[in-house]
Amino acid sequence: MIELLGRATSGNVQKVIFLLEELGLPYERKDFGRQFQNTTTPEYAAMNPMQKVPTLVDGDVVVWQSNTILRYLANKTKSGLYPADPAPRSQVERWMDWLLAELNPAYLAGFRDAKKAEGERAPDTATNLGNELKLLEGALAKTPFVASAQFSLADVALGPIVKRCIGFPLGLPAFPKTQAWLGELQKRPSFQKATATG
Repeated sequence: MIELLGRATSGNVQKVIFLLEELGLPYERKDFGRQFQNTTTPEYAAMNPMQKVPTLVDGDVVVWQSNTILRYLANKTKSGLYPADPAPRSQVERWMDWLLAELNPAYLAGFRDAKKAEGERAPDTATNLGNELKLLEGALAKTPFVASAQFSLADVALGPIVKRCIGFPLGLPAFPKTQAWLGELQKRPSFQKATATG
């Protein structure tokens, strides 16, 4: 059985849970993370040199980095969520890359500042996060899902993270298309289970 090592409150772990549930794959999630003091052990570092979560263990195969785990699972199951054709696949991959390269730094800053009193927050945190979410809003004004008219791995990767971003008490502008998209994801039992904690 697949083992998913990572705390349920991690947005990156939630992405993987979302896909595992969507694909109907049996798995066991185990609590790993800094608060459990088990990602800095030699045993964990041998599996994941980043010493972060998630790590996926599938028999003899060990995969780390959340988006790589998503691609591994989609390829393993030949899921239509990750198109074989290069053109539609590139549309999925560009949003997965955008998440890591562009949204993630703004998301992490927002995550930190959301815990602070309003006067202690960095002045550009909300602006930077809002600017990134405007790009997503523009895409969702054209198609019901992130990469195309069909639900895909891009939606799986972005869903849990964007849900958190929208929920930060940072005074972000309204993003109606993004909210509608999250509403569609929320109808999926897989997304509900993945994002139930944190």
